Amino acid sequence: MRVLFPGRFQPFHLGHLSVVKWALERFDELVLIVGSAQESHTLYNPFTAGERVEMIYNALEEESLYKKVFLFPLMESISNKNWIHDVELVSPKFDAVITGNPLVITSIRDKYEVIVPKQFNREKYNSTLIRSMILKGDNWKDLVPYPVYEFIKRIHGEERMVDLSKTDKAPED
Repeated sequence: MRVLFPGRFQPFHLGHLSVVKWALERFDELVLIVGSAQESHTLYNPFTAGERVEMIYNALEEESLYKKVFLFPLMESISNKNWIHDVELVSPKFDAVITGNPLVITSIRDKYEVIVPKQFNREKYNSTLIRSMILKGDNWKDLVPYPVYEFIKRIHGEERMVDLSKTDKAPED
């Protein structure tokens, strides 16, 4: 069975990686969508789709998981009622969707089986929290896979976010 796991992954953290591992213990393959691919360089979406794909691939490669994962960006809006149609146009076929996002669940439950994953310490592994920690200069290294941390450092992601904070107002998420 092949399942879909959508997310923005801004950034990809250890909670996301735990869901990937959890899914691959239960299903044959995983389609991982990097959503909102058209969004970048804001406090809410600081990284480009290409950067997110690369950081995720690096983390999956380190864990030897990449062979069972289809990974691709998608330009879409989750608030669009036709979101799932946009996904189906570009995605490999899938049988069910892994999500805990109420908006995603509402948009797909009539068409696909919804699998709500176990929450892996959501209070700690939370992209909003991690972005906030990056901005404050707090230690966030242990909240993401090491290849993600390395990648963000290499592209000067922390500096980008600080620069963005001088002119950009983050929407609530």
